[in-house]
Amino acid sequence: QVQLVESGGGLVQPGGSLRLSCAASGSSFSINAMGWYRQAPGKQRELVAAITSGGSTNYADSVKGRFTISRNNAKNTVNLQMNSLKPEDTAVYYCNARHYDPIATMFYDYWGQGTQVTVSS
Repeated sequence: QVQLVESGGGLVQPGGSLRLSCAASGSSFSINAMGWYRQAPGKQRELVAAITSGGSTNYADSVKGRFTISRNNAKNTVNLQMNSLKPEDTAVYYCNARHYDPIATMFYDYWGQGTQVTVSS
């Protein structure tokens, strides 16, 4: 019901920067929050950063101070500015959009296909 289109991944040297973007389309309801997750080979998927419709943000400890998440006024796009990149940031990054159904009291999560970020010299 919701399609997420990601862009901005690629290869960058340690200390470099990348900006990831994600646009949501096809929704017939409000999206309560959007965020970025990442998964490295052999590791579990982890939350990198998220932002609510009200503008509240949270970050993984490993990226705090280096990454910044933002959204547009329409609340259907989300960006992740990644600075001071480290080899340990190498992973597939996935865009996430979350909708809360107050009747069912549950969240519905939608995911992008992922974009590869490789930090290597």
